[in-house]
Parts: sequence; C-alpha cells; structure tokens
Amino acid sequence: MAEIVLFHHAQGLTEGVRAFAGELIANGHTVHVPDLFDGRTFDTVEAGVAHAESIGFDTVLARGVAAAERLPRRIVYAGFSLGVIPAQCLAQTREGGTGALFFDGCLPVSEFGPWPEGVPVQIHAGADDEWFGEDLASARELADSVPDAALFLYDGTEHLFADSSLASYDPDATGQLMGRVAAFLAVL
Repeated sequence: MAEIVLFHHAQGLTEGVRAFAGELIANGHTVHVPDLFDGRTFDTVEAGVAHAESIGFDTVLARGVAAAERLPRRIVYAGFSLGVIPAQCLAQTREGGTGALFFDGCLPVSEFGPWPEGVPVQIHAGADDEWFGEDLASARELADSVPDAALFLYDGTEHLFADSSLASYDPDATGQLMGRVAAFLAVL
C-alpha cells in the first residue's frame, strides 16, 4: 500500500477533501492531509484564491514543503488545484517520491526543473473546467513528455468535481477517477 500526502484546494481542507482521503485510507493507504490554511475554509474558489493571494502563493508552497519534511521520502505527492503547487514542487524536487497525482491543476514542468526519472504521474481534470483551462497545455506537455504520465479529462465536469462537499461534485466521474487512482497506486 502507498503512503500519500494530499494537499487541499483553495477552498481549504473541506469535508470533501477529508472524505477523499478517507476513501484512500479505506483502501489500505496511509494518507496525510496537511492544512495549509490553518483551519480556514471558503465558500467559493474565488474567495479561497483571494486568501491564498493575501498570504502569498510562496507561503502556501512553503507550508506544503514544511509539512512534507516530517514525512517519509518514499511517498506519493497529491494535490487538488492550488494543492498541486506543493505536490508538483515536491514530486519534482524532493528525492524518493514514488508518484504524483494532480487533480484540477498542473503547472509547467519548467517551474521546478526537469521531471524526475521513474516518478509516474496522473493528471485528472474536468473537460469543462474553466480554472483548469490555463493548465491544460502544461498537463498535455507533461503527459506527452514523461513515459509514465497520463492525463484524464472527464466530460461534463467542473472544477473540484471530486470534492463531495461542493456543488460541483460529480459522483460518477469521481468513481471513475478513484478507479484510475486505485490502479495507479496498486503498481507503485
């Protein structure tokens, strides 16, 4: 079974993020879910992004990196949207990562240097996700340039469709996503 660190999205450590982690735990994985916003949650993505801007995206990244320092190096880095920032940084810069899972976000690989050899990655996003639109080119580039990379787009879904506590939640797409994540984690 895998050990995973899962970083939350801009709306904070919601019940839906906790439920997602709980499903991974129920499947036998160890999951760490650091709170990068000190307990704050937000009703909208826009409000959460405004909070992240007010504290600084560098602060969000630094909090994620600090949270990972106490964790084993052999770990899967996962993140939802804003949480992809620390997940991708750590996957690319911290030795020993066993995989990466990006939900609703992907930065250019050049942001953190080359993609490390032997670190598989899955990127999952809604095909109708306006927030992911600016990340799509980066996600395609990563999927096309890394042998163990896969990009999955889910028709009819919005941003954060796998967070069961939000109105954008899509249980069918989330079920498909969880199946793909389970298969990914089973071979690590």
